[in-house]
Amino acid sequence: MNILGRILDPRTYDYTFGLKSFLMRISILLITVLFLLIGHVAAETDQSDYLVGAGDVLKISVYDNPDLDTVIRIDSNGTIQFPLIGQVNLSGMNVARVGEKIEALLSDGYLVNPQVSVFIQEYRSKEVVIMGQVNDPGVYKLSGPTNLLVLISMAGGLSEAAGDRLTINRKFSEKGKPQETIRINLQRLLDTGDPALNIQIRDQDSIFIPKAGMVYIIGEVAKPAGYKYEEGATVLKVISMAGDFAEFAAQKKVRIHRTVDGKKQTIEKVSMQEPVFPGDVIEVPESFF
Repeated sequence: MNILGRILDPRTYDYTFGLKSFLMRISILLITVLFLLIGHVAAETDQSDYLVGAGDVLKISVYDNPDLDTVIRIDSNGTIQFPLIGQVNLSGMNVARVGEKIEALLSDGYLVNPQVSVFIQEYRSKEVVIMGQVNDPGVYKLSGPTNLLVLISMAGGLSEAAGDRLTINRKFSEKGKPQETIRINLQRLLDTGDPALNIQIRDQDSIFIPKAGMVYIIGEVAKPAGYKYEEGATVLKVISMAGDFAEFAAQKKVRIHRTVDGKKQTIEKVSMQEPVFPGDVIEVPESFF
């Protein structure tokens, strides 16, 4: 099934969340298509931030020195053999840094002011894991630059229960440091398309999208049920999601049942602007007068 089919597949559609959920799927599709179009061109014209690694094939050119032009695959140790300067360790470097390093080495007694260009002629196969609230979680092999939204689409898009944030566990940072954890505001990415959040996925990345928290509303509302928690939600927001008050609702006696550190508590006569949190149960009692 293609990306469009996966995102809009009615078998994965939960009508509990209504129009908003459908619009979220559309937003994922539109943003993904946009980044696919822009990202493909960008990948062909600007590879400078790509982190090279074993298996990548580099085309290296030195201006006005065609005899030094080289096409070479990075070996399992992260090194290459380059004319004049011999073995060069490229571990933890992006494309731009590779060019700078070779320029520096050639300047050391070989050439005057060398100008080096580096192009990725063949990308190694990257293996990444995406788990949690996507429709097709698992291990994916990627060839070439792949950003976060494209990977989510490859994994069948977000499930209905997807939370607003995700975590990327990265085995190595760009500078070769040990594992780091990156947290992304997924909702903001979908709402704004912020390219700073749509980061490039690297080899051995592990992405986890947790299940969203739920808030519950019972009593005198049109559609008492559980609803996906939205960051910053208030009592009024949840009542609106539940289709507003029913005819005999005691609107000034709304209460929240909440569990904190294993202890249950009830907040009486809450304001409509009272913030709610995952796990809260909002009760709207019946008015007898």
